[in-house]
Amino acid sequence: MAKPVKAWHFLKENGRMRWGREGKVKAGKVYRVKPPLVMCEHGLHGSVKALDALGYAPGPIVCRVELSGEILRDKDKLCATERKVLWVADATKTLHEFACWCAERALKRERKAGREPAKASWAAIAAKRMWLRGEIDDKELAAASGAAWAAGATGPAGSAAGAAWAAAWAAAGAARVAWAARAARDAGAAGAAGAAGAARAAWAAGAAQNRKLTRMLNALKELAG
Repeated sequence: MAKPVKAWHFLKENGRMRWGREGKVKAGKVYRVKPPLVMCEHGLHGSVKALDALGYAPGPIVCRVELSGEILRDKDKLCATERKVLWVADATKTLHEFACWCAERALKRERKAGREPAKASWAAIAAKRMWLRGEIDDKELAAASGAAWAAGATGPAGSAAGAAWAAAWAAAGAARVAWAARAARDAGAAGAAGAAGAARAAWAAGAAQNRKLTRMLNALKELAG
Protein backbone atom coordinates (compact mmCIF):
# COMPACT_ATOMS: atom_id res chain seq x y z
CA MET A 1 0.00 0.00 0.00
CA ALA A 2 1.45 3.33 -1.08
CA LYS A 3 1.48 6.47 1.01
CA PRO A 4 -1.60 8.62 0.18
CA VAL A 5 -0.96 11.37 -2.37
CA LYS A 6 -2.95 14.57 -2.80
CA ALA A 7 -3.77 15.35 -6.41
CA TRP A 8 -6.03 17.25 -8.79
CA HIS A 9 -8.70 15.76 -11.04
CA PHE A 10 -11.19 17.36 -13.44
CA LEU A 11 -14.68 16.17 -14.39
CA LYS A 12 -17.15 16.90 -17.16
CA GLU A 13 -19.64 19.76 -16.86
CA ASN A 14 -22.20 17.39 -15.36
CA GLY A 15 -19.88 16.48 -12.48
CA ARG A 16 -19.77 12.79 -13.38
CA MET A 17 -16.78 10.61 -14.10
CA ARG A 18 -15.71 10.53 -17.71
CA TRP A 19 -16.94 7.01 -18.38
CA GLY A 20 -20.25 7.42 -16.52
CA ARG A 21 -19.56 4.68 -13.97
CA GLU A 22 -21.19 6.52 -11.10
CA GLY A 23 -23.62 9.30 -10.33
CA LYS A 24 -22.46 12.81 -9.64
CA VAL A 25 -19.14 12.89 -7.80
CA LYS A 26 -19.51 14.02 -4.19
CA ALA A 27 -17.08 15.45 -1.66
CA GLY A 28 -16.15 13.02 1.09
CA LYS A 29 -16.80 9.91 -0.97
CA VAL A 30 -14.13 7.27 -1.56
CA TYR A 31 -14.16 5.60 -4.98
CA ARG A 32 -12.47 2.24 -5.45
CA VAL A 33 -11.51 -0.09 -8.28
CA LYS A 34 -10.00 -3.55 -8.19
CA PRO A 35 -6.44 -4.20 -9.36
CA PRO A 36 -4.59 -4.74 -11.59
CA LEU A 37 -4.19 -1.09 -12.57
CA VAL A 38 -3.51 -0.08 -16.15
CA MET A 39 -2.48 3.53 -16.72
CA CYS A 40 -5.07 5.45 -18.76
CA GLU A 41 -7.28 2.36 -18.99
CA HIS A 42 -8.19 1.06 -15.55
CA GLY A 43 -7.83 2.96 -12.31
CA LEU A 44 -8.65 6.25 -10.61
CA HIS A 45 -6.46 9.00 -11.96
CA GLY A 46 -5.15 12.36 -10.79
CA SER A 47 -2.16 14.67 -11.17
CA VAL A 48 0.00 16.13 -8.42
CA LYS A 49 0.35 19.37 -10.40
CA ALA A 50 -2.79 21.35 -11.22
CA LEU A 51 -1.34 22.26 -14.62
CA ASP A 52 -0.85 18.58 -15.49
CA ALA A 53 -4.43 17.79 -14.45
CA LEU A 54 -5.67 20.55 -16.76
CA GLY A 55 -4.04 18.71 -19.64
CA TYR A 56 -6.47 15.81 -19.12
CA ALA A 57 -9.53 17.86 -18.17
CA PRO A 58 -12.74 16.78 -19.98
CA GLY A 59 -14.57 19.71 -18.40
CA PRO A 60 -14.39 22.49 -15.77
CA ILE A 61 -15.38 20.70 -12.56
CA VAL A 62 -12.30 20.44 -10.35
CA CYS A 63 -11.77 17.95 -7.54
CA ARG A 64 -9.09 17.98 -4.87
CA VAL A 65 -8.47 14.32 -4.21
CA GLU A 66 -6.35 11.92 -2.22
CA LEU A 67 -5.10 8.82 -4.01
CA SER A 68 -4.25 5.71 -2.02
CA GLY A 69 -4.10 1.92 -2.10
CA GLU A 70 -2.02 0.69 -5.02
CA ILE A 71 -0.62 3.57 -7.08
CA LEU A 72 1.02 3.66 -10.51
CA ARG A 73 3.09 6.73 -11.38
CA ASP A 74 3.67 8.34 -14.75
CA LYS A 75 5.41 11.58 -15.68
CA ASP A 76 2.35 13.83 -15.23
CA LYS A 77 -0.31 11.61 -13.64
CA LEU A 78 -1.05 8.88 -11.13
CA CYS A 79 -3.39 5.89 -11.26
CA ALA A 80 -4.71 4.39 -8.02
CA THR A 81 -7.13 1.83 -6.65
CA GLU A 82 -8.67 4.40 -4.26
CA ARG A 83 -9.54 8.06 -4.71
CA LYS A 84 -11.07 10.11 -1.91
CA VAL A 85 -12.72 13.36 -3.00
CA LEU A 86 -11.77 16.11 -0.56
CA TRP A 87 -13.76 18.87 -2.26
CA VAL A 88 -15.43 19.65 -5.58
CA ALA A 89 -15.99 23.02 -7.26
CA ASP A 90 -17.04 24.51 -10.58
CA ALA A 91 -13.87 26.09 -11.99
CA THR A 92 -15.45 27.49 -15.17
CA LYS A 93 -14.82 31.15 -14.39
CA THR A 94 -11.42 30.35 -12.88
CA LEU A 95 -10.26 28.56 -16.04
CA HIS A 96 -11.44 31.46 -18.20
CA GLU A 97 -9.49 33.85 -15.99
CA PHE A 98 -6.44 31.60 -16.08
CA ALA A 99 -6.55 31.56 -19.88
CA CYS A 100 -6.64 35.38 -19.87
CA TRP A 101 -3.68 35.48 -17.49
CA CYS A 102 -1.62 33.15 -19.70
CA ALA A 103 -2.44 35.16 -22.80
CA GLU A 104 -1.75 38.53 -21.22
CA ARG A 105 1.57 37.27 -19.88
CA ALA A 106 2.57 36.15 -23.39
CA LEU A 107 1.60 39.52 -24.87
CA LYS A 108 3.59 41.38 -22.21
CA ARG A 109 6.66 39.30 -23.07
CA GLU A 110 6.31 40.41 -26.67
CA ARG A 111 5.94 44.04 -25.65
CA LYS A 112 9.03 43.79 -23.42
CA ALA A 113 10.95 42.34 -26.37
CA GLY A 114 10.06 45.40 -28.44
CA ARG A 115 7.41 43.68 -30.55
CA GLU A 116 4.11 45.33 -29.72
CA PRO A 117 1.25 42.81 -30.23
CA ALA A 118 -1.72 43.69 -32.40
CA LYS A 119 -4.35 45.81 -30.65
CA ALA A 120 -6.92 43.13 -31.48
CA SER A 121 -5.07 40.63 -29.25
CA TRP A 122 -5.23 42.96 -26.25
CA ALA A 123 -8.85 43.73 -27.09
CA ALA A 124 -9.75 40.03 -27.20
CA ILE A 125 -8.53 39.50 -23.65
CA ALA A 126 -10.31 42.63 -22.45
CA ALA A 127 -13.49 41.42 -24.15
CA LYS A 128 -13.27 38.05 -22.40
CA ARG A 129 -13.04 39.77 -19.02
CA MET A 130 -16.00 41.99 -19.90
CA TRP A 131 -17.92 38.86 -20.90
CA LEU A 132 -17.09 37.24 -17.57
CA ARG A 133 -18.51 40.31 -15.81
CA GLY A 134 -21.67 40.13 -17.92
CA GLU A 135 -20.93 43.41 -19.70
CA ILE A 136 -21.01 41.97 -23.24
CA ASP A 137 -22.81 38.99 -24.76
CA ASP A 138 -21.61 35.92 -26.67
CA LYS A 139 -21.98 37.66 -30.03
CA GLU A 140 -19.78 40.57 -28.99
CA LEU A 141 -17.18 38.22 -27.56
CA ALA A 142 -17.17 36.20 -30.77
CA ALA A 143 -16.60 39.41 -32.74
CA ALA A 144 -13.58 40.27 -30.59
CA SER A 145 -12.23 36.75 -31.00
CA GLY A 146 -12.73 36.95 -34.77
CA ALA A 147 -10.88 40.26 -34.92
CA ALA A 148 -7.97 38.74 -33.01
CA TRP A 149 -7.91 35.81 -35.43
CA ALA A 150 -7.89 38.11 -38.44
CA ALA A 151 -5.09 40.19 -36.96
CA GLY A 152 -2.79 37.26 -36.30
CA ALA A 153 -3.77 34.36 -38.54
CA THR A 154 -1.29 35.35 -41.22
CA GLY A 155 1.57 35.87 -38.76
CA PRO A 156 4.54 33.57 -38.08
CA ALA A 157 2.83 30.76 -36.16
CA GLY A 158 6.07 29.18 -34.98
CA SER A 159 7.48 32.40 -33.52
CA ALA A 160 7.10 33.93 -30.08
CA ALA A 161 4.85 36.56 -31.63
CA GLY A 162 2.70 33.86 -33.20
CA ALA A 163 2.46 32.01 -29.89
CA ALA A 164 1.39 35.18 -28.07
CA TRP A 165 -1.31 35.82 -30.67
CA ALA A 166 -2.49 32.20 -30.40
CA ALA A 167 -2.72 32.49 -26.62
CA ALA A 168 -4.82 35.66 -26.88
CA TRP A 169 -7.13 34.15 -29.48
CA ALA A 170 -7.56 30.93 -27.46
CA ALA A 171 -8.31 32.87 -24.28
CA ALA A 172 -11.10 34.78 -26.01
CA GLY A 173 -13.00 31.59 -26.81
CA ALA A 174 -16.26 31.12 -24.88
CA ALA A 175 -17.03 27.45 -25.51
CA ARG A 176 -15.14 24.45 -24.12
CA VAL A 177 -13.43 26.35 -21.34
CA ALA A 178 -10.98 23.55 -20.47
CA TRP A 179 -9.78 23.46 -24.09
CA ALA A 180 -9.39 27.26 -24.16
CA ALA A 181 -7.37 27.23 -20.94
CA ARG A 182 -5.10 24.44 -22.24
CA ALA A 183 -4.58 26.21 -25.56
CA ALA A 184 -3.70 29.51 -23.89
CA ARG A 185 -1.36 27.68 -21.51
CA ASP A 186 0.43 25.82 -24.31
CA ALA A 187 0.74 28.86 -26.56
CA GLY A 188 2.01 30.99 -23.70
CA ALA A 189 4.67 28.42 -22.82
CA ALA A 190 5.65 28.12 -26.49
CA GLY A 191 6.16 31.87 -26.61
CA ALA A 192 8.48 31.71 -23.61
CA ALA A 193 10.38 28.83 -25.16
CA GLY A 194 11.12 30.96 -28.19
CA ALA A 195 13.58 32.95 -26.10
CA ALA A 196 17.23 32.06 -25.49
CA GLY A 197 17.62 28.88 -23.44
CA ALA A 198 14.40 27.34 -24.77
CA ALA A 199 14.24 24.35 -22.42
CA ARG A 200 14.86 26.44 -19.32
CA ALA A 201 12.42 29.13 -20.48
CA ALA A 202 9.70 26.59 -21.18
CA TRP A 203 10.21 24.98 -17.76
CA ALA A 204 10.06 28.37 -16.04
CA ALA A 205 6.87 29.32 -17.92
CA GLY A 206 5.20 26.06 -16.95
CA ALA A 207 6.26 26.41 -13.32
CA ALA A 208 4.82 29.93 -13.14
CA GLN A 209 1.59 28.77 -14.78
CA ASN A 210 1.28 25.89 -12.32
CA ARG A 211 1.78 28.19 -9.32
CA LYS A 212 -0.84 30.60 -10.62
CA LEU A 213 -3.40 27.90 -11.46
CA THR A 214 -2.87 26.16 -8.11
CA ARG A 215 -3.52 29.39 -6.22
CA MET A 216 -6.63 30.08 -8.29
CA LEU A 217 -8.05 26.60 -7.77
CA ASN A 218 -7.27 26.57 -4.06
CA ALA A 219 -9.26 29.81 -3.76
CA LEU A 220 -12.34 27.79 -4.77
CA LYS A 221 -12.12 25.58 -1.69
CA GLU A 222 -14.23 27.96 0.40
CA LEU A 223 -17.01 27.72 -2.19
CA ALA A 224 -16.63 24.00 -2.72
CA GLY A 225 -18.97 21.19 -1.87
